[in-house]
Amino acid sequence: MALLGTRPSTKPHGPRGTGAPAPRGPGALPGLALAVSGVAVAAGVHLLLPAVPLLTAAVLLGILAAHLPGARGLVNGACRPGLSLAGKRLMRAGIVLLGLKLSVGDVLGIGWATVLMVCAVVAATFAGTVWLGRRLGLPGDQPLLIATGYSICGASAIGAVAEVRRGGDPAADRELERDTATSVALVTLCGTLAIAVLPLLQHPLGLDDGQFGRWVGAGVHDVGQVVATAQTAGEHALGQAVLVKLMRVALLAPLVAAVALSVRRRRAHAGSAASARTRRPPLVPLFVLGFLAMVLLRTTGLLPAAALDAAGTAQELLLAAALFGLGSAVHLPSLARTGGRVALLGLCSWVVIAGVGYAGVLLTT
Repeated sequence: MALLGTRPSTKPHGPRGTGAPAPRGPGALPGLALAVSGVAVAAGVHLLLPAVPLLTAAVLLGILAAHLPGARGLVNGACRPGLSLAGKRLMRAGIVLLGLKLSVGDVLGIGWATVLMVCAVVAATFAGTVWLGRRLGLPGDQPLLIATGYSICGASAIGAVAEVRRGGDPAADRELERDTATSVALVTLCGTLAIAVLPLLQHPLGLDDGQFGRWVGAGVHDVGQVVATAQTAGEHALGQAVLVKLMRVALLAPLVAAVALSVRRRRAHAGSAASARTRRPPLVPLFVLGFLAMVLLRTTGLLPAAALDAAGTAQELLLAAALFGLGSAVHLPSLARTGGRVALLGLCSWVVIAGVGYAGVLLTT
């Protein structure tokens, strides 16, 4: 690194007078290795406690690693580049493969009434959460990211929207990474609680197994959490839950495109030098196009069941590694400063999506 006020050299150099290349840091490898280890431990936790989804275990282990006295320096030092890479690049790859869980026939098969119900649930939850988050004074992109996670598909949607919010400014992107980690932690916590709470409400709310499955699909955030919650009511409930949930996943693409368009317009109107230096996000990011391409590929029926199963396993492992990386960026003392407001927003958003989803299920069945 050049001294302040001097012209940086255009040639790499090592120790004075040697002309050798400057030594390079460890790069992303240590962090990626730590993320892989975290996924292996999370898989072990899931095997021992099947009620704990792999993705939930991964993000919680990432948070734990960031706060253990012996690991904190490593996580925030040599491993940080690789963990950040996992939280960004591996998240994109996992979102692309997520498209293989959905086909056009799945969407058409659930009926237009259910499609409209899902759209209403997503719109009400997203708009209500953003509005309340601003009213509560939450900083940065937290209201937008939390609203995305609750309304669409948990951590995957949060990661997708965070990608199009990046502008190339290092300080702003670090703040966005912290907001992303906080949002993932909140949505993961509420989704985990749903696994225990929602099955207890099925009979008091007068829902049969099919209605319960649709309610879970409309109101629980992550796909793994939907499966863990709905399977308590049997195979029919599970099938209905997955169909409705995948319909919510399908809305990820238009939401990301709308956010990208909003970011481009805001930066165009800003007209400042700082804005000019930031990159313009594409209207439809490449990983969203990949997601849509995978939906079309699944629709063709060309992929055998074994390939779909392998892709599903790869998708879950990629997202688990990404969530471990995001969890490692959570700083609990910083989260505690806005913890009350964040918790209130999460609770209110949870009530909104559960309430609107329940009304929608009753109206469409």
